Parts: sequence; C-alpha cells; structure tokens
Amino acid sequence: MNESGRSRWLTCESAFDPRLRLRLRLRTGARADRSECVSQRSPRLLDSFNYAFEGIIHVLRTQRNMRLHFAVAAVVLVVAIVENVTKLELIVLLLAIAFVLIAEMINTAIEGAIDVATSSFDPMAKLAKDIAAGAVLIAAINAVAVGYLVFSGKAASRTARVIDRVRDAPAELTIVALVIIVIVVIVIKSLTHSGSPLRGGLPSGHAAVAFAGWIALTYVTGSSHRFLVSSIAFILALLVAQTRVESGIHSSLEVLLGGLLGALTTLALFQLSG
Repeated sequence: MNESGRSRWLTCESAFDPRLRLRLRLRTGARADRSECVSQRSPRLLDSFNYAFEGIIHVLRTQRNMRLHFAVAAVVLVVAIVENVTKLELIVLLLAIAFVLIAEMINTAIEGAIDVATSSFDPMAKLAKDIAAGAVLIAAINAVAVGYLVFSGKAASRTARVIDRVRDAPAELTIVALVIIVIVVIVIKSLTHSGSPLRGGLPSGHAAVAFAGWIALTYVTGSSHRFLVSSIAFILALLVAQTRVESGIHSSLEVLLGGLLGALTTLALFQLSG
C-alpha cells in the first residue's frame, strides 16, 4: 500500500475507531468523516455493539449521576431478588430503571451536542439543557414511585413486626426525647466551644431534632400508615440536613453526627420504655 493509500485507509478507519481518530488528529490535525468512508467500509454488527458500549462506558466515566443511577439500580434489583417480587413487579422495576438510564444518557448526549454547537451563552441552548434535565427528573420521580409501590407493602410488614415488639409509648415520651436531644446538643457545643445551640458547630442541632422526629413519628404512628409517615418524615429530615450543608452553616460531618445523635438517642429512649 502506497503512502496516499495508507493515509486514506487510516482516515477511514479512524472514522470508526475512536483510538485511531485520536492518533490521526495528533499526527496530521485532520478530522475523519464517516460519511466519506461509508461507501468504502460499513461498520460491522460487532462494531455497532462496540460503539454502543463505548457510549455507555463514557457516560459512566464522566457523569456522576449516571454512576449513582447504576448503583441504585443494582441495589434495587438485589432487594427485589431478596424480597422475591413477582414477575410482573420485576418487569415494572426493570422498565422504570431503563427509563431513568435512557433519559440520563439522552440528557448527556444533548448537553454534549449543544456544547459543541455553541461557543457562547445562548438562552435557547440553556432551555434545551433544562428540558433534557427535566426529562431525567420525571424519569427519576417515576422510578421512586414505582419502587415505593412495589416495596412499600413488604417493608411495612417487616417494620411493623419489629416496632410492635415495643409497647406503644405515650406522647410524653416523644416530647421528652426531643428535649433531651436539645440538651445534649447544647452540652456538646459548650464542651467543644463551637457554634450556638442551634446554629453552627458540632453537632448540627437542626439535624438532630429532625432525625429524632423521624424516629418518634415512626414509633407513635399506627401500623396502617406507619411506613408512609416514616418515609415522609425521613425525607423531610434529609432535606433539613441538606439545607444546613448547602447554606454553609454546618459541614457534612456535623450534620451526619447530629442526625445520628438524634436518631439513636430517640431510638434508645423508645427501646428503654418498652
């Protein structure tokens, strides 16, 4: 093969191989165009699969949200096997998971295409990115709803058996637990000389009270609505913790220790009352 033929071969091959494409650009500065080479070399079926897997691997390497989605999907599928879900429930879970992953990949592709097409701020480009991100959000909310509907009954029965072993605690115990949490937070902050009773310092008082409320609501709510109320209370506690970190009032460690302090202290009080 002469030099011109070899160069033409490298250009066409690089149009279908990312590694060769990079080598070509480093050596000659030229860009390979697939459309010019389709007549000479159509991608094989195996090549098509390789390109698809390269796309998936790229998204996993570069997108944190995609890695999170994959991790959550793996956990959900393991739990589904442990809980012995029905075939129909498993199908619904797989569809919900696939919906989220596909939406995230399309969102990434749209963002990449927009970044290549625009070199300056464009309101329409921002709007297109926002719409793509909104599609991912809808898919994620749908997946959470599907997961709740599939697992809520099974989780509710398990938690009911555990919690019902402890006798119904009076409402006064909840108040006592919250007061004790506040006192403990103040004492710790006075010893560490950090922050004020409910602002800054170690541990986070807001997180402690929020997670203490989550445990208390879990215990005092009737078994018929316990799982739903507990889930809502837990989400609200997480939102409280998130706002304390994002506002810069507390570090993640301070919020984590505050949440553990509130939850474990309240749990211990209810257990001791049983």
